[in-house]
Amino acid sequence: MELITTHLHADFDALAAMVAVHKLYPEAVLAFPGSQEKNVRDFLDQGRQYEFQRLKNIPIAQITKLIVVDTRQRSRIGKFAECLKNPNLEIHLFDHHPDAPGDISGDHEVVRSVGSTTTILVDIFQRRNIEISVDEATLLLMAIHEDTGSFTFDSTTPDDLDAAVWLMRQGAQLNLLSQFIAQELSSYELGLLNDMINGAATYTIQGV
Repeated sequence: MELITTHLHADFDALAAMVAVHKLYPEAVLAFPGSQEKNVRDFLDQGRQYEFQRLKNIPIAQITKLIVVDTRQRSRIGKFAECLKNPNLEIHLFDHHPDAPGDISGDHEVVRSVGSTTTILVDIFQRRNIEISVDEATLLLMAIHEDTGSFTFDSTTPDDLDAAVWLMRQGAQLNLLSQFIAQELSSYELGLLNDMINGAATYTIQGV
């Protein structure tokens, strides 16, 4: 089976990248490795029609192709890291984060230094003339806005702006941005958070 997943505590870039990459892998199953950020849960609770499967329903031993978006960190994909032991597993990675210790190596990797993983997938859509719906365009635009701090973070690139323009031309609805996108950390604080995540260690003490 083919599985599309992302990192724990999924944000809008993770959600949007999963929905977007499903257009490239239509036979794959979508599943989060764990929880989502509150604004993402609120968005999904409004009845958005995305076919996500529950983690407990995924037969990890049967995964033959793993598609991971918005991270390459083994420690951030939760229980799905177990499938990395599967024989003949094929791994495809889509990410915008810099290389870091603990990164998974993929058979196919699309990694670029842009403001969001969603930007990478929008570029693929443009080059392949892949059509998207208004709802999809809106979700993808929300993701780019959140991950770039509405284009104010130092990590923002011209490609992010180009992607946003294209999504608006596909009918993305700007009114939902203010409803769901709340940027509570500065770019400096987000950088510190990323460093903390990359430097985190897990210990087992008396079986806990």
